[in-house]
This record gives sequence, C-alpha cells and structure tokens, in this order.
Amino acid sequence: MYRLFSAITLPDQIAQRLALMGGGIPGARWVSAENLHVTLRFIGDVDTRTADQAHASLQEVTFTPFDLQLRGVATFGERKPRLLYVGVEPCAELNALHARINAAHARAGLEAPTERRYVPHVTLAWLKNPPRDRIGAFIAANNILALPVIRVENFVLMSSHRTANGASYQVEARYPVA
Repeated sequence: MYRLFSAITLPDQIAQRLALMGGGIPGARWVSAENLHVTLRFIGDVDTRTADQAHASLQEVTFTPFDLQLRGVATFGERKPRLLYVGVEPCAELNALHARINAAHARAGLEAPTERRYVPHVTLAWLKNPPRDRIGAFIAANNILALPVIRVENFVLMSSHRTANGASYQVEARYPVA
C-alpha cells in the first residue's frame, strides 16, 4: 500500500527559513524542512497498480514554468485551529496545473478528490488544542511574511510514511515542464 500525493517541493533555503519559524506553540507538531511542500492533489492510500496508474497519468501533464509566492500565515479550523500554514498568493498557473492533474487522474480512472475548494498552502504545524493566545501571537508576528518568489519548473509524486515523529515524505517521481 502506498499513500501518495502530488506536490511542489520548496527550495532548500525557503524550507529552512520556514522550519526556523517552528516553536512557541504548545500542542504544535512542526513539519521538518525536508517535508515542507505545496500539495497539488492528495491521491490517498493505493495499491501498486493504482500507484502505477497515478504515475502514468502524471507523466501526461504538461505546463509551462511559473512563479509562486508564499505569503502570510493562517490556520485551518476557525473555532478549533487544527493546522498552521503559510499561504500561497493567488496564481492562475498553479490552479491550472491543479486542474490538469485532476483531469489526468480522471482519464486514468482514479477516484476524484473529495469536493473541497483547493487552497494551496504550506503546512507549518499540526495543532492539538493550542492556546488561542499563542496562535494569535504567532500569526500577528508572522502575518507580513513574504518569501522570495519560487520558480516552478517541475512537480513531484510523493509517498507518505508514518513514523513515531509524524509523517515522512519521499519523492517517488519528478515531472518537469514539457
């Protein structure tokens, strides 16, 4: 069984900078620098045959290079924050890549993702009952965050492996621009 998703990886210097932000929030499980990414499409737990289909469908996806801008921090879960993230500036090219990936998977017969609006982001931490004042202080201190532009020239298929310290991700395949 494989737990797969497609993503955009971050340059090392940006991932390191984001990882250095970690700390100061009780109940937060911070994502390590090597695991930081922008998810394009979660595929889920699949067998070898379906993993091969996912890979084959992603090889068909074409796109041109584009720029991505990470900016600001926020949480998912209004009343009970469950995830702290860095936002991604609206980007038509990113949304188009996301749509192309979904269409390629649909043509390959892969199950459609749950009906949720695509909100591109980089997960900084998973939260478990964090003190609201600490979350508010973290967001206030980092809401003007603006990182250097990232040039996207490829995306990846990643696998997720559960460990005692949370998930660990591994790049299974890379898909460059056509």
